[in-house]
Amino acid sequence: MNLNRHQRRAMDATNRARFDHDELRPIPPEAWPNPAPRGLVQVWASRDFLAQVYTEDGATRISICRTRLDGDNKWKDGITWEDLQRIKCGIGLGDFAAYEVYPADDDVVNVANMRHLWIPVVPINLGWRKAHA
Repeated sequence: MNLNRHQRRAMDATNRARFDHDELRPIPPEAWPNPAPRGLVQVWASRDFLAQVYTEDGATRISICRTRLDGDNKWKDGITWEDLQRIKCGIGLGDFAAYEVYPADDDVVNVANMRHLWIPVVPINLGWRKAHA
């Protein structure tokens, strides 16, 4: 995406007008790109974030980016752990553990400021657990 400053400002204004707060809302399939990417099953958006949910080999992948571009026409960076957790919960997947994968050097694909959370078909017994009384 190669937008000039005027186009970026227009896109920001559109996002602010469409979403008056940061609650994620489902985007209906008729508003998705046609044809939709393979495996895309849900799209959610707020004023600040876009979350796309894919199913791949039974696993669920959540791709998350900001809805604003920086000065280099890249999606703005700076998605925090708290943002990821809030988005996962906001799209109805709060009861599932999700994992972020850091691939081997030969498999790195880093073309956008986008984060991906994976929910495996079979839960992995890995992660922090709260002690319950």
